[in-house]
Amino acid sequence: MRRDLVVVGAPTSAGSYAPGQEAAPSVLRELGLIDHLRAAGRRVRDAGDGPLHVWAPDPRHPRAQNLTAVVQAVKAVADHVAGALEEDADVLVIGGNCTVALGVMAALTAVAPDAGLLYIDRHFDLNTPASTRDGALDWMGLAHGLDLPGAAEPLAAAFTHRPLLTPDRLHLLGIDPEAATSWEREQAEVLGLRWGSHTDLAATPAAEVTRALGTLPSGPLAVHLDVDVLDFTDAPLAESTDGRNSGPTLDAVSEALDTACRDPRLRALSVCELNPSRAAGYPAVLDRLVASLQHALRATP
Repeated sequence: MRRDLVVVGAPTSAGSYAPGQEAAPSVLRELGLIDHLRAAGRRVRDAGDGPLHVWAPDPRHPRAQNLTAVVQAVKAVADHVAGALEEDADVLVIGGNCTVALGVMAALTAVAPDAGLLYIDRHFDLNTPASTRDGALDWMGLAHGLDLPGAAEPLAAAFTHRPLLTPDRLHLLGIDPEAATSWEREQAEVLGLRWGSHTDLAATPAAEVTRALGTLPSGPLAVHLDVDVLDFTDAPLAESTDGRNSGPTLDAVSEALDTACRDPRLRALSVCELNPSRAAGYPAVLDRLVASLQHALRATP
């Protein structure tokens, strides 16, 4: 990697189940993320943060809570990423919740319609406001990118391209099928989505990533990491605490990121669903995450 690296914060938990993720960008900066990336040989510019959105109950819109704020946050990410791409820089986006990936892909597909997305997440994120009563848009992101039936119009229509994503430009890794709704499993089958399981990612992370990358188009690549893919007992970082004693360790995910970030197509990495308060009893895990990002995004000849 010889391009400059632009770091963007997306301090939003608007689409989440509760507050917490909005603190991730500031906490990682306080832990020296920017200096660590520079120490890895990259020329880094900190582009600052998009608008701050803290989750609050939205009883007027129970099935798509804080939708307006989610759209605002995603569009801000798209603008930041577009600016970095105009400078011919790579981008690291720290979220925030998983809707952030839509902003990344909106900017990337605006300059390269054949851009691909490697989506590392425990969940399919294929729910819509009609398929689940939770109302949290953070596990509905891909449904809106793919413009599935029942998607919330303001989010599905927020981008120049509609649908923003197509199944042939997407590969998911780390999926736990038991954590999926019946709607998600049906949609994954109907769409012919390519995906790998959390157990496979834990066992052979580099091989899983290599296999997935081989299915994606030749255009620019975005990699998205939802930290809830991690075994929460090994790395208590995510908003969701469901992944206890299952899924890949942080070491395994670090190996996966190393493999993905060595791909010459890479232009953007987004890291989302990080709730720093989860690490209160094990703060060293945040330093481990910073070290993982430093190694994955290091300069190479």
